[in-house]
Amino acid sequence: MAYRLALATLAATCVLILLGGLVTNTGAALAVPDWPSTFGHNMVLFPWSRMVGGILYEHSHRLMGALVGLLTLALAGALWREGGRLRRLGLVAVAAVVAQGVLGGLRVVLLEDTLAIFHGCLAQAFFALLAAIALLTAPRGRVAAPPIEPALKGLVVLAAVLVYVQIVFGALLTHAGRIDLHLAGALLVFVFVPIVAAQLRRTGDAVAAPVSRLVNVLLGVQLLLGIGSFLARFSPLWIPGEQITVTALPVAHRLVGSLILAATVILAVRVSVVEGPVSPARTEGGLTEMRRGSAAADQPDAVGTLS
Repeated sequence: MAYRLALATLAATCVLILLGGLVTNTGAALAVPDWPSTFGHNMVLFPWSRMVGGILYEHSHRLMGALVGLLTLALAGALWREGGRLRRLGLVAVAAVVAQGVLGGLRVVLLEDTLAIFHGCLAQAFFALLAAIALLTAPRGRVAAPPIEPALKGLVVLAAVLVYVQIVFGALLTHAGRIDLHLAGALLVFVFVPIVAAQLRRTGDAVAAPVSRLVNVLLGVQLLLGIGSFLARFSPLWIPGEQITVTALPVAHRLVGSLILAATVILAVRVSVVEGPVSPARTEGGLTEMRRGSAAADQPDAVGTLS
């Protein structure tokens, strides 16, 4: 139950990030001037006939945010029954989604661009948290990982941190024009992360190996989207599709960045969990070996018998 809810919340948050990108890149962030109401209406009861232009993007974003909030509460309830670290992660998820909603609302009310930066960065952190919860509740994630060198564990965690910092630099580019930081961060990510992913593929782990391959595929797509976004925003070149392409490229770039962050966080969590539940297959295998050893010990020594 918890695993299914984690996947549903993760998918809804992915859509929410997509809608957030549309809000930002179409300039619809202030299309609805009030909060938590929408033009004086209850958010849920706002007439669909008036959802046009920027209002469509902004109000859809709010409705999806409400859905994510409800799913997060349900997920926290399911994790509460699990106890331990999963219970704590569920509480952190609830706190994060509440803070995210408040930040989004204050961005509208106070008209502060700085709040938009924090809003975007917290959204990505929340998405990464949900990815970690999905891993920890997945059947495959409950199987203990093979031994991994401490140095490699540190590199994997560093890779996830670098990806998140690069996303923060992306928010600074969007809202403050800091392209220098974003380009420098991109260089680090595209050099460092593939090296770490290659090391993890060699472990043969049932989770880390396929996720590492996925990371490299996403990085390739992200590189193309990044080049396209740069040309669309900072060059006079004609772009096929014109305004639609100019809007779609950075939105897709942001979404793929979120997926890369989620994947690297999954890898970091996977290698950092030293002790996890042992799979039934391993337990049965261990018991079988113990029985075999016990039976062998009960057998008389053949050499002694012959003598």
